[in-house]
Amino acid sequence: MTLTRRAMLQVSGGTFAGYAVAADPVLGQAIKTDTTGITAGEFEVKIGDYGMPVYEARPASGSGHPIILVISEIWGVHEYIRDSTRRFAKEGYYAIAPELFKREGGVAHLPNIQDILKIVLSQPRPQTLGDLKAAVDWAKQRPGVKADRVGVTGWCWGGSTTIQVAATNPHMKAAVAWYGPPGRPYQSPSGPVSGFDVAKDIKIPLLLLLGEKDTSPPPADGQKLIELIKPTNPNVEVIVYPEVGHGFHADYRPSYNAKAATEAWRRCTTWFDKYLKA
Repeated sequence: MTLTRRAMLQVSGGTFAGYAVAADPVLGQAIKTDTTGITAGEFEVKIGDYGMPVYEARPASGSGHPIILVISEIWGVHEYIRDSTRRFAKEGYYAIAPELFKREGGVAHLPNIQDILKIVLSQPRPQTLGDLKAAVDWAKQRPGVKADRVGVTGWCWGGSTTIQVAATNPHMKAAVAWYGPPGRPYQSPSGPVSGFDVAKDIKIPLLLLLGEKDTSPPPADGQKLIELIKPTNPNVEVIVYPEVGHGFHADYRPSYNAKAATEAWRRCTTWFDKYLKA
């Protein structure tokens, strides 16, 4: 069964309703994670006069749950990101996904990827990193969390941003970046800043999950980043999955590869278990 993204959107006043319009089509294979045993919902984080929407998911009981900061693709916090956030909650984590594009009017409703990229690629680096830090600061006050154990992960643009966060946010204890181009530039007052530029500042355990057939990033870029980090941080690793390309974890898209996605998810959660639950 194939559903169009427009059919799934069903915007009814909610910030995060459905899937992003521009990423057609939505496939029937998309994973649906229920809320049995977890609590999930939408909230707002105040940053001065601005209210940033966030989606959180956490175990319904217990305490001492490490925090995972979940960073979206360019499509924002649509249903795939929400579902992935719930999956982390099922693994015993408090997970939070901030909507980083609302300041510019949001992106989920935009049908043209070029219009989305204008917003995403021009967004100031200090704004992005500041909003992500605000999400973590807010998460640390939530029920049942272990505030001194914070990890970060993201896919595609979110993977590139994960690298930026790993280099700059002292709250972080571990990071997993899914097929995010380390060469992607982030706009700062002093000029563009890429993952290669900040590699020397990454002191936390970092795992890169890449596809062999991906061209953005090619696996060689991931290996280059790892080699730049290793002299001062040995806790880095790159895994390249054979015969898959970009977006292999995105279960709502044709790029999805169930075998690689399942194995990569296992490596992701094992990485976080090692560094956040110990």
